[in-house]
Amino acid sequence: MERTELVHNVPETEVSGTTKITDLAVAKVAAAAARGISGVHAMGLGTSRALGALRGAVGSSQEPAHGVSVQVGTRQVAIDVVLTARYGVNLHELAAAVREAIFTAVQELTDFEVIEVNIEIGDVYIPSSRSGSEKMRETTVEGSA
Repeated sequence: MERTELVHNVPETEVSGTTKITDLAVAKVAAAAARGISGVHAMGLGTSRALGALRGAVGSSQEPAHGVSVQVGTRQVAIDVVLTARYGVNLHELAAAVREAIFTAVQELTDFEVIEVNIEIGDVYIPSSRSGSEKMRETTVEGSA
C-alpha cells in the first residue's frame, strides 16, 4: 500500500506592526560585546562598580548595561562606553578592539546603523600584591618552623 504525505501550503502573508528596540536593549548588547574583549576588567568606574557590588549584596543585581549609554534614533545609534582596563594592555589597541566588537554586535543584532562608538578608559585595574606585613608574617612562620 502506497503512503501519501499531505503537505499544506500556507500562503505567505505580510503582518503589519512596529518593532521598537529600546535604549536598554542596545546598551546591553554593547556592554556584552565590550566585556567579551580581553583586557576589559570591568564596565564603568571604580566607585560605581563598588555601588553595584553593594546593590548586589542586598539582593539587587548590577545593571547588565553598566558603563554604557546610548542614543537611539529611528535607524541610527550612537554609543558611549566607560570601562576599566587591565594593567599591561595597550589602551589604544583595547579601545579599538572594544569599538569594533560593539560596532559589529550592535549592527548585526539590531540592524541599526552605528554612527559612533566613543570609548572612555576611566580607570586601570592593577592587581594588588600581598602587603609587606603578610610577607613578613609568612617569613616569620617559615623561619620558626
